[in-house]
Amino acid sequence: MKKPELLVTPIDLENMKDLMDAGADAFVIGEQRYGLRLAGEFDRAQLKEAITLAHNQDKKVYVAMNALFHNEKVEELSDYLQFLNEVNADAVIFGDPAVLMAAKEVAPDMKLHWNTETTATNYYTCNYWGRKGSKRAVLAREINMDSIVEIKENAEVEIEVQVHGMTCMFQSKRSLIGHYFEYQGKTMEVEKGKERAMLLHDKERNNKYPVYEDENGTHIMSPNDMCIIDELEEMIDAEVDSFKIDGVLQTSEYMVEVTKRYRKAIDLCVENREQYEEIKEDLLSELEELQQDHRPLDTGFFFKETVY
Repeated sequence: MKKPELLVTPIDLENMKDLMDAGADAFVIGEQRYGLRLAGEFDRAQLKEAITLAHNQDKKVYVAMNALFHNEKVEELSDYLQFLNEVNADAVIFGDPAVLMAAKEVAPDMKLHWNTETTATNYYTCNYWGRKGSKRAVLAREINMDSIVEIKENAEVEIEVQVHGMTCMFQSKRSLIGHYFEYQGKTMEVEKGKERAMLLHDKERNNKYPVYEDENGTHIMSPNDMCIIDELEEMIDAEVDSFKIDGVLQTSEYMVEVTKRYRKAIDLCVENREQYEEIKEDLLSELEELQQDHRPLDTGFFFKETVY
């Protein structure tokens, strides 16, 4: 049985080393200027060091270039892609066709992973981008298990699925926090947390939504963390290629502990299914203990239809 890749998002180089020891197979890194909602910032020198470090341990590094690009950044894409090609990045994650077009010109052998966050909801679309040059499709977080399995059965490209972490509910290229949340202060509170995000408190539903701004604008994240550690069987049997743990706004210690448990879960689910069935509830309980009080775990949309 094929073992899926365990893909994680390190905060910095030291965290990346610890995640390797925890069992990660591959990493998503990059710069805010080109990538969306990164767990950490890696400049060119750090990218080069990270790729060398990963390759020395037979790990892979995928560089995020999935931001929303306007005209002023388009001319930079070729130079950045040439750099990534020179330092032997294993793949580039893109959403904008401008990245694909630039890669064909300056780095035609670069492996490309298509990721638009929301529009990878059927295998026809995944295969369309595959025929354009993408080798992998990152599925939307809002589709259920049956759809994931059906897409994998019909896909001509690798399939990546997020199995743990928060998800983005809203993004705007504008800086909205200051004025909008002050105006809404009559009914909602914004709390300044220890992390780089604020929390939008919806008292009616008792939810706290992380909200933060970066070079790509304003991001409002889900109030819960997705967790599917106890429901990996169907996707492993379908041979989904990559399981991603998203660590945006998380601590390095949290990421290491979560990675350790998913490493154990994946290995057992592939190699000793009976033992996995025996311990998966314990693994889930251990992850629940790691959660912040205001961020419960749930199964996202894996077992329900999306309502738009």
